Amino acid sequence: METFTKFLYDFLGQFLAVFILVIQGFFRGIKATFNIPAYVEIFEKYKTSLDKPEWVLVVIALFIAALIIFLVVALCILLARKKVKFNKRGLNQDALLDEVATLNNKVVDLMKEKDELMAMKVSQLGLAPDESNTIEPQGEGSSDENGEKVDGAGLRFPKLVAIDERLEDSKIQDHGNTFTLPELCEAFRNFAASKLKLYYNINMMRLFIAALASTKLVILQGISGTGKTSLAYAWGKFNQHDSCVASVQPSWRDRTELFGYFNEFTKKFNESEVLAEIYKAGYSDDIFTVILDEMNIARVEYYFAEMLSILEMPNQDEWIVELVPSAWKGDPKHLFDGKIKLSPNLWYIGTINNDDSTFMVTDKVYDRAMPIDINDKGQPFDPVDTDAWSINYSYLNGLYQQAMKDHPVSESTMNKIEQMDNYVIEHFRIAFGNRIVMQIGKFVPVYVGCGGDEIDGVDYFLARKVLRKFEQLNVAYIRDEIDPYIDFLNKTFGKDKMHECIEFMLRLKKLT
Repeated sequence: METFTKFLYDFLGQFLAVFILVIQGFFRGIKATFNIPAYVEIFEKYKTSLDKPEWVLVVIALFIAALIIFLVVALCILLARKKVKFNKRGLNQDALLDEVATLNNKVVDLMKEKDELMAMKVSQLGLAPDESNTIEPQGEGSSDENGEKVDGAGLRFPKLVAIDERLEDSKIQDHGNTFTLPELCEAFRNFAASKLKLYYNINMMRLFIAALASTKLVILQGISGTGKTSLAYAWGKFNQHDSCVASVQPSWRDRTELFGYFNEFTKKFNESEVLAEIYKAGYSDDIFTVILDEMNIARVEYYFAEMLSILEMPNQDEWIVELVPSAWKGDPKHLFDGKIKLSPNLWYIGTINNDDSTFMVTDKVYDRAMPIDINDKGQPFDPVDTDAWSINYSYLNGLYQQAMKDHPVSESTMNKIEQMDNYVIEHFRIAFGNRIVMQIGKFVPVYVGCGGDEIDGVDYFLARKVLRKFEQLNVAYIRDEIDPYIDFLNKTFGKDKMHECIEFMLRLKKLT
């Protein structure tokens, strides 16, 4: 052990001596750097031997030496200031964290105070603020165990329960419809003109009726003032069920804007008019309409995403929306386990204005909807005075199904559509999937059943559903492909037969 102690003493002595020498050398170097007498002695030694050019070099050497010293000193000062600033920042962060913690505590206190105020407010409505969801509320129009009417303050769905009471004894009516699709188009056109002074050409009626057959979401788009909302409004009047108008707001972000939401404090569901219309449609076989006015003033895929997915399901028994997680006694009769079933006799018609104040409608929405362009003001005509009709959904749907059987898209036309699909894939890298094929198999036969031409129906459908995707491309890159594509359409479908598609492509060309 004594030997190790001596070893450690000698080792540490040598090790520390090196650090001492380094420190001593550092300070000796600084002292030597600023040893002015030594510099003066050197000048005295050489000043008599230097000529004028050499004195210039001496001055340059002195300047460089002074610059190096200045940079070293400035670097040391900068490092020192950064160190101080860093330490100060750490102190400031600690102070800010303390302040945040204090503010959080104040927020907690304010939230408690808010809860107490809300509890007082809820108690004034006749509810206990700590009331759980297992309570079985009753309400106006509902009955207790003795069958007597009781107060309605506790109902979760007062609007829907009111619909139950109003339609309690109603039965599904058979209106004895016997009309054909062409007669429906003519009657609707004459009704809009004679009763509402709204003028549309017969082809617009065919497109509209065919669009209703192909999807539950129809989009009416075009310039302002051409009668987009009026068309949907007139359809509701014609069916003797006024359309439910939902004016979309820029703040719409999710499905609660469409259906409403459950308020945990009041224990009530804030029901929207759209929800009431959906519920009312379940009582009837009539035609119902919800108008989503200016639907793209907010992002459609935000507030309507769930509906887009549900309405695309082939099995209508799966068209179910969950409103609340569980059932309460006193809930509406047609609400099962807090879920509501979407009725197939209800259509959603959205209107779109494309300007700087609106959002672009995405492919997800367009692929699931049927867009109709209304860009021309209707020309007045002398209509036949026509009253509103009562139409059974089951009868209208039967006409749709019969048209699909009687007027399926011909095999030759389907082959031409396939050729067009291959051409568009090869030259524009755009394709349409099974959803588009399924919709064209509904739209075109019903359009023909309404009195239209098959190629005209295909032309309109492809222009609105497929070529619309070209707007997302860089038009400058496809400019040279536009004229060959128009030649392809004329060659495949016939000269100027695809006038909607050709007109769309020429309009794209003007943008380049």
